[in-house]
Amino acid sequence: VIAVFVVWLALHAGSVEWTAVKVAGAALAAVGLALLVTARLQLGAAFSVQAKATKLVTTGLYARIRNPIYVFAAMFLAGLVMVVGWWWWLLAIALLVPVQIVRARKEEKVLTAAFGEEYTRYKAGTWF
Repeated sequence: VIAVFVVWLALHAGSVEWTAVKVAGAALAAVGLALLVTARLQLGAAFSVQAKATKLVTTGLYARIRNPIYVFAAMFLAGLVMVVGWWWWLLAIALLVPVQIVRARKEEKVLTAAFGEEYTRYKAGTWF
């Protein structure tokens, strides 16, 4: 979904009527994408599609947010919705958020089982 939006925006940026809402959306999307990529890079080899506990990453963006990829993907998509004006896509984001919450809870169980008290302390000092 993210790649489709990026390609669409790259192809149509010149034909977009840049209102204040669209400029704000572009800024939100740009920041969201930059932080999403940063979070993915910081996660490094600990990244997996299925919940695994190979390494507990607690530095960088992960020092404050347990699931920055989920947070910044939603931020990116919300910004793009503002740019393209496809307001019905907000429904897709609204459906995505509960799915990400369920995934995050599953990951928490795996990490708690693998890292115990270390993860519990980390979790207490971070958001989502």
